[in-house]
Amino acid sequence: MTDHLPATPAWPPRSAPRLFVGDTLSEGLSLALAGPQAHYLGKVMRAGPGDAVILCDNQTGEWLARVTEAGKRTLVLAVERQLRPIEAVPDLWLCPALIKKQAFDWVLEKATELGAAQIRPVVTRRCVADKLNPERALAIVTEAAEQCARTALPVLAEPVKLETLLRDWPEGRALFFADETGGAPAAETFAAHAGPAALLIGPEGGFDDTERAAIRAHPAARAITLGPRILRAETAAVAGLGLWMSVAGDWGG
Repeated sequence: MTDHLPATPAWPPRSAPRLFVGDTLSEGLSLALAGPQAHYLGKVMRAGPGDAVILCDNQTGEWLARVTEAGKRTLVLAVERQLRPIEAVPDLWLCPALIKKQAFDWVLEKATELGAAQIRPVVTRRCVADKLNPERALAIVTEAAEQCARTALPVLAEPVKLETLLRDWPEGRALFFADETGGAPAAETFAAHAGPAALLIGPEGGFDDTERAAIRAHPAARAITLGPRILRAETAAVAGLGLWMSVAGDWGG
């Protein structure tokens, strides 16, 4: 009877912590971490010398590193080898109107997980907010990217007024407008379009009549419907993104 040797465990282990760092990563690089990242690895994840850490730099991709020194306030990592090159993200922008902070935080998180290439917040007449904390927003998308194993962070733009967004819209990019008053079925419209695209989502209460007319008059705009029910703004953003990824993005393998 043949003895079966135990399978070699995967390396790095799936449980290895993941971090985005500001340095450009390369084989043999020694990297010292301090502050919140050192606290996370050393105190929360209990990482010590020899433990694996997966690093991303938002430039070259994903790298395997090991802890070589673990102090009270700093950790030193040695970068060993590249695991994956930076991913090719589908060219879809999410243009969500600003909504209440907690709900918009959720939109940032889920848009990152779903694969949006850029997130471009929009200010409309019915918005309850007109500003976004850029440091907080970046922290949210970075943590979401680490959690879902993205190697490229979405570009996070400054909020702009709707009229500015429409005025400066780039030629050749379709603007899918989720209109609660009706439009073409979203899945069919997404599938029929090849090329750069964006999804525009309104605020609580929707766009007003003047805004809706301005959007529909724009040559790049294509009104779509996300079904027979009126969705909350954050639900529409996630539903629209997921649907686009499934029929026109990278969910098909």
